[in-house]
Amino acid sequence: MRVLQAKNAIALFITLVFVMVITVALGFGLKQINLTSNMLKDENFMYQSSMVLEDILHILQNSPDVARVGDANSSTELFVLLSQASFIPIEVAGLDVVLKLSSARAKLNPNSLNTKGVEALREFMGAKGVNNQYVDILLDGMGGIKADASYNSRIFEQSPYLFRDYITSKEHFKSFNSFYAQEFNDNAVESLAFEELFYFGGDANTTIDLNFATALTWELLLSTTPQRAESLAQNAGSYENKESLGLDTTELEKLDRFTTSFFEPILFVELEISQEQQKAYINFEYDIKKKKGSNFVYEI
Repeated sequence: MRVLQAKNAIALFITLVFVMVITVALGFGLKQINLTSNMLKDENFMYQSSMVLEDILHILQNSPDVARVGDANSSTELFVLLSQASFIPIEVAGLDVVLKLSSARAKLNPNSLNTKGVEALREFMGAKGVNNQYVDILLDGMGGIKADASYNSRIFEQSPYLFRDYITSKEHFKSFNSFYAQEFNDNAVESLAFEELFYFGGDANTTIDLNFATALTWELLLSTTPQRAESLAQNAGSYENKESLGLDTTELEKLDRFTTSFFEPILFVELEISQEQQKAYINFEYDIKKKKGSNFVYEI
């Protein structure tokens, strides 16, 4: 018990230091911008937002607390970091900044689906009352250009310039949802919390970190009930191998339809930046071991 209390105290101390470093670094950089910039208001805000992103990247790359996660090669260290520093609000130099850190491998990348995974997704959608052809529409969005136009749906007749090599982002994904709702006069997909199930990126060789999988992801993985999925998600950070999951033989067979792991030191970093009526949303992945950001998405 004393060891656990000590560990929690250390984690809290690390979090406080982490927040202080971020605040000081951002404050210094942004004050310099405010003093020297003569750009128009909108341009200035965009420049400030890019500077915030640059500073956050620099902090992640140089933080000993973040580096410790990669060096320890342990899901426990990653769990401590994410549980203590998942949401950091900062008010500095006239900007309101919210930094959110989570696992970038807590959800399914639909672009990574194999044949068995596609069938599992059909089961999941069917259980949620979604027409089976919804999955066919998503497959059109990941199948590339077909010379014979042998697509599963008419989506590219309606949107001929829609990218179709892989699903790139939330906005791109919404195009397929909108087509489904219109084509089948069915709003069932609107009630699904896809932000808790899917994340998007061009790399199809991604895994699901079972130590951070969301409840909805577990529901898909095992074709199980929301209650069972929630109980598995609540044990985040404690899994070491398949035996530690406490799954029965049938559940293990279902889990094998997907590529999973127990430690993926890759962060999903979200930045919400606002100043008066101006807002910016930036997200990206940060590989702790490689000290490298990727898959940057800007909404300004």
